[in-house]
Amino acid sequence: MRTALRHAAAKPLLWVLLLLPLAWLLWGAFNDALGANPAEYLIRATGDWTLRALCLTLAVTPLRVGLGWPELARFRRMLGLTVYGYVVLHLLCYSWLDMGFEWGDIAQDIAKRPFIWMGFSAFVLLTPLAATSFNAAIRRLGAKRWQTLHKAVYLVAALAVLHFYWMRAGKHNFAEVWVYGLILGGLLLWRVRAWVIKR
Repeated sequence: MRTALRHAAAKPLLWVLLLLPLAWLLWGAFNDALGANPAEYLIRATGDWTLRALCLTLAVTPLRVGLGWPELARFRRMLGLTVYGYVVLHLLCYSWLDMGFEWGDIAQDIAKRPFIWMGFSAFVLLTPLAATSFNAAIRRLGAKRWQTLHKAVYLVAALAVLHFYWMRAGKHNFAEVWVYGLILGGLLLWRVRAWVIKR
């Protein structure tokens, strides 16, 4: 397994796997296969894949340490950028398909509805993390400041779960919310435990 993770084809293969959901959504959109409300389906699906990619990204370090596979670290940046890519698509689907790019209405919606405010806040916090995910940014910021900045991903995770919770509150359907909440909460607790042990 570790040999496979070090293989030159590992990253391209992971890119293909990460883009498969997007390819499937595009195929469904062009072939009228997304159900009775394609706009809602696309908004929900891109949000779901954002959360899934976020879980995978935050799981890299615990898996790397727990399994003793340092090779996993080389995929973390790719996974993080995938999170940002899907959240941009999520916001684009909402702004276009739900709001018709009516920016005044979008601003009012963000201010009025807590779950949209939470989701938009998570997007804003993710933007500098994506913008500084490159080696040049790490050198410019310095490793310590870069690491401090990127710890904001845990606040992003909390905001994402709150966004999902409030979105589902109208239908009292919290099953998936609990799944993501427990996964992200467990990953955060692992990080806190590692910090306490290090201290």
